[in-house]
Amino acid sequence: MNLQPSVAPTSNDNQKSAAEVPPLSEGVRNALDLIKRGVDELLIESEFAQKLAASEISGKPLRIKLGLDPTAPDLHLGHTVVLNKMRQLQDLGHTVIFLIGDFTSMIGDPSGRNITRPPLTREQIAENAKTYFAQASLVLDPQRTEIRYNSEWCDQLGARGMIELSARYTVARILEREDFSKRFKAGTPISVHELLYPLMQGYDSVALKSDLEIGGTDQKFNLLVGRELQKDYGQSQQCILTMPLLEGLDGVEKMSKSKGNYIGITEPGNTMFAKVMSISDVMMWRYYELLSFRPMAEIEKLKQEIAGGRNPRDIKVMLAQEIVERFHTRQAAEDALADFDHRARGGIPDEIPEVALSGAPIGIGQLLKQANLCASSSEALRMVEQGGVRIDGVTISDKGLKVDAGSFVLQVGKRKFARVTLS
Repeated sequence: MNLQPSVAPTSNDNQKSAAEVPPLSEGVRNALDLIKRGVDELLIESEFAQKLAASEISGKPLRIKLGLDPTAPDLHLGHTVVLNKMRQLQDLGHTVIFLIGDFTSMIGDPSGRNITRPPLTREQIAENAKTYFAQASLVLDPQRTEIRYNSEWCDQLGARGMIELSARYTVARILEREDFSKRFKAGTPISVHELLYPLMQGYDSVALKSDLEIGGTDQKFNLLVGRELQKDYGQSQQCILTMPLLEGLDGVEKMSKSKGNYIGITEPGNTMFAKVMSISDVMMWRYYELLSFRPMAEIEKLKQEIAGGRNPRDIKVMLAQEIVERFHTRQAAEDALADFDHRARGGIPDEIPEVALSGAPIGIGQLLKQANLCASSSEALRMVEQGGVRIDGVTISDKGLKVDAGSFVLQVGKRKFARVTLS
């Protein structure tokens, strides 16, 4: 059995709906166009259009669900791709539900994993969850956001309830999921608790009676399980909206803190600005589509301006300032641009960490590690080899350099600085 056929309508259904469903109003069509911007899939679009139409007539807002497991304490721009979509729906007058998966985090989402994810303890989850909604509120309007924790209903299920829920889905259907299927065929262990994850996420949709669930493309299977469980519980089925996974600064891997290719939404404005400026000119348009609030027509005009000879740097500066202003202030965005230009001319930022160290003379690799500019002395030596290390603006090329006592500014790459006093 495959989940997809149960979601896609048949041609007869399409003919029937085309004959019976009245034309959509201009307001619904405009809302649909906005919602579809940057979307990977909207399942089923015709069904969701009718939900929007019914909401417009009744004045009853739709219930829009986004679930995030607090597996790390901080959010990055990759998370805001779905949060931005939630904000658009919020501004259209619908109820957005920010669901913190404090229960499902104890299972660990196996999506895209080829090994079992270590479950988190309740203490780790509680610590991470503290900052989640505060950071999400930098995108969402907290006064119009319903915040929920799935332990509210999952804890109440108990052993009997879990067995009854498990009886509503088959192992064969769970194993249709690509990551499970690959691991099963490869003989890679799959723990029983991992098979419960899609069911528990799906049960969240039942508990919340959601009309639309939003997630990344890697969550599609889980979102469809929620749709199927709602049907089994006799509820109106939610529609599914999947958003692309934003590539990180390397332009290859998805943005991830563990991969070090992320832009944190609580990072200093100067850091955010410089990181956005580091992405490639090609990747810039991907960031514009998924992160910018500028109309697509304006973005297309910017592309034409570059084709006509305008410097791509100017367009990237506009994006970097927009993002910094969103999470900080307009003044912070202006200051970040000034700081970036100052550095580009070989200048040193006005505010850099001050570090006091002892042990002179000390090897350059160990010095960079102790100043927290490199994770290890071997990484530091690689940076020296690549010409990425400066002392007081002078590039260091000798990996065997011993640095004497004194005060100086260390620089690694374009963005890492420290004012060091070595004794």
